[in-house]
Amino acid sequence: MTRFDIITCQPHLLTGPFDHSILKRAQDKGLVEVHLHDLRKYAINKHGQIDDYAFGGGAGMVLMVEPIAKCIRELQAQRTYDAVIYMTPDGQTLNQPMANRLSLLKNIIILCGHYKGVDQRVRDMFVTHEISIGDYVLSGGELAAAVLADSLIRLIPGVLNDESSALSDSFQDNLLAPPVYSRPADFEGHTVPDILLSGNTPKVEEWRFEQAVQRTHQLRPDLLRDEKN
Repeated sequence: MTRFDIITCQPHLLTGPFDHSILKRAQDKGLVEVHLHDLRKYAINKHGQIDDYAFGGGAGMVLMVEPIAKCIRELQAQRTYDAVIYMTPDGQTLNQPMANRLSLLKNIIILCGHYKGVDQRVRDMFVTHEISIGDYVLSGGELAAAVLADSLIRLIPGVLNDESSALSDSFQDNLLAPPVYSRPADFEGHTVPDILLSGNTPKVEEWRFEQAVQRTHQLRPDLLRDEKN
């Protein structure tokens, strides 16, 4: 069982992604637990305050240290966590090797930023991993948290009906996935490559590898350079 505890001030943004498709089936199978924690329940006063102006001035609000600390400490009092992850644009960019490593963990806290982010003391005191899903800014960390969780959950044994499917995904071996085809074999004159209809499995795998290398060279040559390094 892998457990995700997601801390957010907008929990309604996360209910949809975890209530459908593979993520829901993973929970129904008892392979994954996902718990959403509304940061406003840990507010510092009766007005539900969880943010304040930044010291030194400037535009935008900052999520305060006290509500987040209270929530994280309450969770840590119940179990040991392998990672406390903060979703932030200035974190390490998520990639497949990182997802592979993190998917082996059992208890994970994911903290969603909002506004101008969280008080730096949260990052200094509690966070073990800072992760970005790309060089752009979202309104909050909720969608990024869903992306991260999805990338990890699908790698957990038993989640996918065919576990080998994840091993052939793009980026698993620094290559993009080859093109795929399904029925019909001929659609308006556009036909499936003959090799895929041959039944010759070794030749099919050889063709797929060649196509993966070619596609990677054309679309993401940086991945091939990374492999050489």
